Formats: sequence, C-alpha cells, structure tokens
Amino acid sequence: MSQSGLLSTAPGTVAEANAEAFARLDAADPWVVDVRLARDAIPGYTDRLVLTSGAPMPWTSYQGGQREALIGGALFEGLAASREEAIAGFADGSIQIGACHDYGAVGSLAGIYTASMPVFVVENRSHGNVGFCNFYEGKEPRRLNYGCYDEGVHQRLEHVNNVLAPVVGEAIRRQGGVALKPLIARALRMGDEVHSRNAAASVLFNREILPAVLDMVGEGFPGVRDSMLHLAENDYFFLRLSMAAAKATADAMVVPGSTLVSAMAFSCRGFAIKLAGLGDQWFEGPPPIHQGKLFAGHTDDEITWMGGESPITETIGLGGFAQACALSLQDYQGGSPEVMIERNMEMYRITHGENSTYRIPLFGFRGTPTAVDARKVLATGILPVMDVGLAGRDGGQIGAGVIRAPRECFEMAMTAFEQRYGAQ
Repeated sequence: MSQSGLLSTAPGTVAEANAEAFARLDAADPWVVDVRLARDAIPGYTDRLVLTSGAPMPWTSYQGGQREALIGGALFEGLAASREEAIAGFADGSIQIGACHDYGAVGSLAGIYTASMPVFVVENRSHGNVGFCNFYEGKEPRRLNYGCYDEGVHQRLEHVNNVLAPVVGEAIRRQGGVALKPLIARALRMGDEVHSRNAAASVLFNREILPAVLDMVGEGFPGVRDSMLHLAENDYFFLRLSMAAAKATADAMVVPGSTLVSAMAFSCRGFAIKLAGLGDQWFEGPPPIHQGKLFAGHTDDEITWMGGESPITETIGLGGFAQACALSLQDYQGGSPEVMIERNMEMYRITHGENSTYRIPLFGFRGTPTAVDARKVLATGILPVMDVGLAGRDGGQIGAGVIRAPRECFEMAMTAFEQRYGAQ
C-alpha cells in the first residue's frame, strides 16, 4: 500500500465520500427520547442474550475482567443459578453473547447489557437512526462494567432498574425528549469533554428534566427523591447519554468509499476500528497504548483490558479530541495542561474537518477535530488519543488516563479498503 496514494483527493472517489460522511456526522441531531428495557427497546434482543464491548468474539476468547463481567451479567439476569452454571451456559450457547455495536448499542468498559436492564433511547432526528446505552451504576469503583459482581453490585443494579431508570425515563417522556447536541456544546464551554469529565453536562441534563421532576414530586411519583440524589452525586451520569448520542451520530456516517473512522472500541483481546466505507467490518489490532494516573495503592502491573466503547465519543470529535476544554482532567488522569493542549492540536492533523457545533474556547472557539481519516493516521504516524478509565486485574477502577489506538488497525483497514475499492 503506497503512502503517496493514501492522501489522494481525486474528485468522485474518496474525497466526495469523505465529505458526505463528515457532513452526515456534523449534521446529526441526537435527542434522548425514552428509557426502556433492553429487551423492549433494542431490535433483535432476546431474553438469554448478554451484550459486551468490542468486536465479536467466541466465549473462549473472553478472559479476565470481561469474562467475569459476562458471568456477572448472566447471574444478575437469572440466566444461571451459579458461576459454574453461567460458564456452562456460555460454553454450550444456551446463554448467548453479542457485541454491543451489532445491536446499535455501546458499552462502557466491559459494556454488559442484559434483557431487563434499562437503556437510553437516543434518536438522530437528522437521519432517523437510533443509538442505545445503558445506565451508569454509580461512583463505587466496584461495578459490573469493571468486571465485578457481588451483593453490592447486584443491589446497585437493582436500584438503577427499579428506582432511577423509571424516574428518569418518565421525566424524559414528559419533556418530549431532550436535545443532547446543544447541551454537549454548552458543557464543552463549561469544562467538560463529555468522556472522562461530565460534571457540567450532568448538571445541565438535570436542569432539563427538572420541570417534569417537580411535577412528579407533586403527584407522589415513587423514587423521585432517591433518583435526584443519585443524579446529584454522580458526575459521570451523563457519560452514557454522550455515548448514545455519539453512537446515533456515528452510525449515520456509513458512506461507500469513505476512509473516515465510524467506530473505535476494544475488548480484552485488542483494539478495533470500523471505516465508514466498509460498513460493519472490524479491523482489530493489539491492545491500546496507554499512560495514566492510578488511584492510591495501585501499581502499573495491575492495569488490565476488559473492553470499552466509550471511545465512540472521540469518533465524533469529543473526549480526547476536546481535551483542551477540560484541563482540570490533569488532576484525575495525569499529564499537564501543556501536554493536553498539544495532544488536542495533534488531532487536527488526522481528522477530516472541524465540528460546526462542538467548539474549544481555548482555541478561539475553533471546532473540535472531527472524523479520523485512516489515510492521515498512516501518513502522519499520529495515533488517535482517547480519555479512559483504567481497570484492575482484580476488577474495579484503579485509575484513569489516556490511550492511543494501535497503528495496526489502520493498516489492516486501508488494506481491506484498497482490496474493495482499488488503490485511490
């Protein structure tokens, strides 16, 4: 594959396809319109299906925390009475495993969905497609999506199912849905990048649903007080909304002939990307390159990979591509303001354009670098950067930091692109 051919702008080929894919991304209008159970909201969902993050894999390929999270999901859903029964069910196929992206969903870390879990339903009103994401479990480091399942995790999941989700869903419906794009744009101006920092966005969302919540209080709707206290103390609540909005946005990018990246995700096995011009095909490389800051008492040798699809936010120009909006992250994930600014500026060199809505005040309100072009990654050697939480080998979150996608994914993707479309 020749590097000189990768940046061709020949009319009628890659340039036009990329312009169309970018325009679709930039014009997206995601609204959260409902909260429903996964079995009722997600097309094709079955009662014995457990979804997880990353490119699809057989049960035998899952290991470590992601394997433990799948087992925990089966136990929570009542698909098995014991750990051993869950393992046997996955092995013989009586409990099915699915990849979140294949169902229009995205999962944080291990990304576990089961049939009874509530999901946000986010509609892209510009293109008619829908994205889904389940709820944040709470700030306790031991969470199902971080490979943990015990009585405390079970109780928190039950609280989400039976208290929090019904209240939030009712409030969203009473408001006629909530437009997420302007909310995200404002949060960027208030210090978020809506991946690893969601404090402002969470407050803004709470304000959007407050009128409905007040009406519900007056009507004696159950669980309102507990739900609002949960929202008030969990700055990460909005992450699942930003992920669903990003999924609904990115899924509209699919345009034959485009070299723009339409998804980035990883599993316990490795990191993978999709190209807008190659549909649902994943291109998987080794685990991501990482650096970060660990919580007290933890060491680098504990870091493990158990999946993650929150980089869908970076796919549409948020997260690591808006780091300069959220310089306070240095205290959480390490680094310095200077390094964060430099990383953010780098991303302009590998993206197709600048977002017309999501803007960075520090850069004179320049639009965030948006839509990674696989050709530019290979030509420049600059790898996409993402803000993430770091998981420990014994489960739970042990820190936070940044990762970069491995080059191998882009090499494989462009090889497949040339095989399908010819050298451009």
